[in-house]
Order: sequence, then structure tokens, then C-alpha cells
Amino acid sequence: MQLLQTPPSGLAISTQSPLPRSGANSLKAHRLSSTLRCSSSVRVHRRFVRPPSLPRASSVEASASVESVDAAKKEVLVALSQIIDPDFGTDIVSCGFVKDLFVDEALKEVSFRLELTTPACPIKDMFEQRANEVVGALPWVKKVNVTMSAQPAKPVFAGELPKGLQRISNIVAVSSDISNFYVQGGVGKSTVAVNLAYTLVGMGARVGIFDADVYGPSLPTMVSPENRLLEMNPETRTILPTEFMGVKLVSFGFAGQGRAIMRGPMVSGVINQLLTTAEWGELDYLVIDMPPGTGDIQLTLCQVAPLTAAVIVTTPQKLAFIDVAKGVRMFSKLKVPCIAVVENMCYFDADSKRYYPFGKGSGSQACDKPMIGVVQQFGIPYLFDLPIRPTLSASGDSGTPEVVADPQGEVAKTFQDLGVCVVQQCAKIRQQVSTAVSYDKSIRAIKVKVPDSDEEFLLHPATVRRNDRSAQSVDEWTGEQKLQYGDVAEDIEPEDIRPMGNYAVSITWPDGFNQQIAPYDQLETMERLVDVPEPTRAAGIGAV
Repeated sequence: MQLLQTPPSGLAISTQSPLPRSGANSLKAHRLSSTLRCSSSVRVHRRFVRPPSLPRASSVEASASVESVDAAKKEVLVALSQIIDPDFGTDIVSCGFVKDLFVDEALKEVSFRLELTTPACPIKDMFEQRANEVVGALPWVKKVNVTMSAQPAKPVFAGELPKGLQRISNIVAVSSDISNFYVQGGVGKSTVAVNLAYTLVGMGARVGIFDADVYGPSLPTMVSPENRLLEMNPETRTILPTEFMGVKLVSFGFAGQGRAIMRGPMVSGVINQLLTTAEWGELDYLVIDMPPGTGDIQLTLCQVAPLTAAVIVTTPQKLAFIDVAKGVRMFSKLKVPCIAVVENMCYFDADSKRYYPFGKGSGSQACDKPMIGVVQQFGIPYLFDLPIRPTLSASGDSGTPEVVADPQGEVAKTFQDLGVCVVQQCAKIRQQVSTAVSYDKSIRAIKVKVPDSDEEFLLHPATVRRNDRSAQSVDEWTGEQKLQYGDVAEDIEPEDIRPMGNYAVSITWPDGFNQQIAPYDQLETMERLVDVPEPTRAAGIGAV
């Protein structure tokens, strides 16, 4: 007989015969006999209770792993939110730059992509370095893989663009309204346009140049492509740009016609055809070398092409300042921001001194009594000075741009600064335009913040809909209001809001009105919402 030691608790455990293999009665008898007698005479019955169904171990582990990965991703995003974009003034996570975030827990490795607004971003190396630092500082991370990329090329403009312009992110006009002729020909507008384009290429952007001066095209002299004639695709009837050192080129000078001798309306048609039917493909920047003046040709270009910004080229004379002011006012009326002034032939260096043969110039200060220059009078943020330099003039005649011939020279550094300015200002303009007008579902109001304004205000959707001034709402001949107050429901909500260049938005409504064009100037004059409930405002933001 086997003896068992009594447990410390005083329980007396009796041994039982093995459980019978079959028989309900035997099973019942076995259950009844499996009792434990306590020293306190309390009976405890041992039962066979089926355990509750538990999830499989693999499912539990998978769920825990997912939660762990999600927590790790949140840590990475919090770390990356320390990096602030200096142009937008917000962190790169809020800007939507972080893409394809992946965490490998086993290897303790983090991979992600930073998608910037342009491949020519001047601080992309800083972003990459800081991203490696802040994520690598997390205690559990052993390796960080950062890939840099840029957003696909596409315009902010929501209207129906010509096919050739549908994959161009930014169109920059280089303009001047001076017909004086000096050392470098005119004021050097074409020189600035060409060197700016090749500077942007050096920064990593995809660039094209359109020479819009039909009467005196400069591009064939300033660059030297192997193929000096434009070709046409026989199937699509589109123009194939020629190319030189990575820049796509279109000029009337490459059409085999030399300089044009034709009337204004014909010239406008030629420019329209050359610009809109060219197969530009995906471009980050299209630089337009504008013809001098503010007439039909300039207006046609501004209306056909959704210009992102303009760069003004001038010289130090008082007459130059007067003419340039006309161009600035033209762009202002067309809602095209002028982002920089380039003052050419400002100075020359000799005998260890700097001389200003034409005075300090019209860009920073005018030569007239008020002493108010282009920058101060029109609020243009940046001014760049170019010297009188024989090599700069010679490069324009040799077919090789100065920034390519001498990339480390003083002139190239000035154009590098101009290129950084253009990239940063275009990115800010696109961001301001894309977020200028939106619909906040939580408060049922249209939020408006006009570009270059710090004021934000709210509009009732029905008010915006009733203020439509198109032919569908107002008789074009009599001015009679066809859209009546009661025709618009008080609870109407916009279905879609998209920017229309730099001056307006296109709004789609559920009542069948597909495209209301609402200029910023008109939105600013409408009756505004003032009494908005705070709890509703705090409920969250859902923008169209």
C-alpha cells in the first residue's frame, strides 16, 4: 500500500481508481467518489469542467504584434514631428511628407519615405539628416532607412488646362518691360531666364524653357542643342521640344522661321500653339521668357498659362523703374505674385573697389525724389544684383549658360540664391492656394484665408451659393437676378472646392450647379459668420 504525505493545509487526499473508459454510470460514480475531505469536514468536489474557449496562441501573438507595431509607428511620427518646414512653419508630419512608414520589430529597423513638394527643395539634405537623427535616437531603433522623393508634377489649377500643360507643377514668368539696349542686350531678361532654368536643373528639378518672344527669339543663341529644329508628332499633331543639357526647349527660333514678321493677333495664336501643344511631359518648373511690354501677347500668355509666380528683371536707371512698374501692376491685376526682382548690370569691381555706374538702382530705391523702389513700393520680398561681367555677356553668345560654364563663380552663386527663392516661394504659393478655401463640416461653414493675408473668416454655404454671378444666376444682358433667395436651401453644403489659379476657387454644389467660380475678392465682400457655437467648433474638422 502506497502512503501519501498529508499536505500542509490538512487536506486528506484519497486515491481513486482510474477513470473507466466507457459507461455513463461509471463516469457518474467516479465523479461522486472524487472528493477531498478537509480537516474541517468541508467537502470539496473535484469536477471535470470544460475550460472556456481561448483564442489560439498564434492569434494572440499576432494581435499583440500589430498593437506593438502601431505603437512603434506612433513613436516614429512623434519623433519626426520635431522637424519643422521653415517655409510652411509646420512639422513635416502635418505637411504630409512622411510616406510608406514600415517598422520591422525583429530587426528593430524603421523605413519611410519623405515626399517633398519639389525635387529641387534646397533643404532636402537637412530633412534627411534630421530624420535619421530623431528616429535613430529612439532607444529601440537600431537602423533607419530614409528615402527622399518629390510629389508628382501637377498644377494646382482646377480648370480644364490644355493637354500640354496638365503635368507642369509651376510656371514661372521672367518679365521686363524695358526696350533699352546695353551690353548684354536689353536688360538681360533672357539671360536671367536661361540661367535660372539651368540652376533649377542643378538643384534636381525637371525644367523646360519657353521663349515667348516671337519677334526676337533669344533662346537659339543662348543654348546649343544638337537638334535645332522642332519636330511634330504625326500621330498626335503635337510639338516635340528640343533638349539641351537636360532642359526642354521651345522657341519660334527653332521653328525654322527665324524672326516673325506678323501682326499681333497672329503672334498670339503662334505663341498659344507653341506653348499648349508642346509635349512638355512632367515638369517641376516651366520658365517662360516673356516678351517685353504689357500688350496682347503678355495678356494671352497670362490667361492661357496658369502662372505660379513672376520674376522681374530691371536695370538701375530711373526709366527702367518706370517701365518695370507697369509690368508689376499687370501681374498684380492678373493675381500673379511677383516674388523677386533681379537688377542687372548693377556694378563692377576694379582696383579692389565696387563701382555703381548707374547709381544704386531702381530695384532697391528709385532715382526719383520719393526714393521708393520696386521692392518697397510693391512689396516684392527679394532683390538680387548681377554685376557687369564680360563672361556673363559672352556666355549668352556662346551657347553655354554662365551657371554651366562657371558653376562656382560669383554669378552662379547669385543665381543659386535666386533658384532657392523661386523654389521656396512657389512652394508657399501652392500651399496657400490649395488651403485658401475649405469646407468645415463640423461647423457647417466655409473657411477662407486669402493668400498673403493673416485674416481667416467663415462664410455660410448658402450665402456663397446665392452670390454666384455667372450667367446661370444673373442675366448677362439685363443684369436681372435669375437665382432667387428661396431657390437655395439653407442647409446646402458644397460637394467639392478646388483652386482656380491664384485668384479664385471652383465650387461644386449638390443642386446641379457644377462649377461656381468664386474669386477671393468677392468672397471677402460677402456677409460673414460670427456666431459659431464653440462646442461644435471643437468637435473636429472635416474639410472638403
